Amino acid sequence: MTGTAPVRWSEAQLQASLDASLARWDRRSPSWVFGYGSLIWKPEFEFEAREPARIHGYHRRLCLRSVSYRGTQDCPGIVAGLDRGGSCLGMAYRIAAADVPRVFRELWDREMFLGSYRPTWMQARLLHGGAHAEALAFVVRRDAFNYGGRLSEDELVGILASACGSKGTSLDYLQRTVSALHEAGLRDPHLERLVHKAECRLATAGGAGG
Repeated sequence: MTGTAPVRWSEAQLQASLDASLARWDRRSPSWVFGYGSLIWKPEFEFEAREPARIHGYHRRLCLRSVSYRGTQDCPGIVAGLDRGGSCLGMAYRIAAADVPRVFRELWDREMFLGSYRPTWMQARLLHGGAHAEALAFVVRRDAFNYGGRLSEDELVGILASACGSKGTSLDYLQRTVSALHEAGLRDPHLERLVHKAECRLATAGGAGG
C-alpha cells in the first residue's frame, strides 16, 4: 500500500472510461466479458451464454489490497487482478447486443469505482470448441493506490488468515473462486495451495487457542 487514501471515481470519470471502452463496439453484435475472480461465481448481470476460456498475456494474481469488501484500512485484504505475463483460465460471458450498454454500466459501477483496473479488450479462446472471442477484462493498474505487487506465499497466507471486510473474509473470496473454477472443470494450483495453507494456519491457530 502506498498510504494514499482511496478516492471513489466521479460519475464523469466512470462514464468517460465506459465510453472509451465501448467506442470499438459496433452496437449491433453481442459482446463478451472475461471473468477471473468474483465474476466467475457472482456475475450479477444478464448474459446469453458462458464458457470456460483462456486469455494470454496476463495471469491471475492476488495483488489488489481490499480496504472495504474483503478487508479494512487497518487490516487490508487481498483480491485477484489480471497482471502482466502468462495466461489465465476463467469464464467468458456473452452479452446480448441490446443489453451491452446496461450490463457494462453495471460492471463499471461494480469494478471501476476506485479506478484500480484498466478495462482491456483481449482475445479469449473458448475451451469448448476452440473458437476465439474478443472479450473485455479488467486488468490491474500497477499505479493503483491498492496494487500490492508480487507478494510471497507466506505474506498472502497471513492476509488470507486474518483479513475481513464488509463482504466477508479474503479467504472466503479465494475459496469461492477456487470452487467456481473446479465446477467449471478448471484448476489453479497456486490458488488451491494458498487456500490449503490458509485453512491449515487457521486450524492451527484455533487449536492453539482452544
